[in-house]
Amino acid sequence: QVQLVESGGGLVQAGGSLRLSCAASGRTFRNYAVGWFRQAPGKEREVVAVISRSGGITAYGDSVKGRFTISRDDAKNTAYLQMNSLKPEDTAVYYCAARSALFGGVYRTANEFNYWGQGTQVTVSS
Repeated sequence: QVQLVESGGGLVQAGGSLRLSCAASGRTFRNYAVGWFRQAPGKEREVVAVISRSGGITAYGDSVKGRFTISRDDAKNTAYLQMNSLKPEDTAVYYCAARSALFGGVYRTANEFNYWGQGTQVTVSS
């Protein structure tokens, strides 16, 4: 079992930046693929970014490509989501998720992840 705690959310103006962190405890973090998802009111949860167990493979949702960057630091048991050029439509609760993975495995849908954090609110004002 792995426990995930997100931090770094908040209120930011359009065009600004935020960095979300996902701190993991429990099992060996390096054995897990990680994803960031978000859910806005009245909308389904959508994938933002995912990163493989090794960190060598990443993938992004179409709406955030070129603006967001996912990374991980296994020495700190932490994953990050750097969000630049934020837009009001990025407003949502952001969730970190993890799952045990094979090397090179990339998982792009919420139902492929079985460990979730509690979420952190990101609000982008226009």
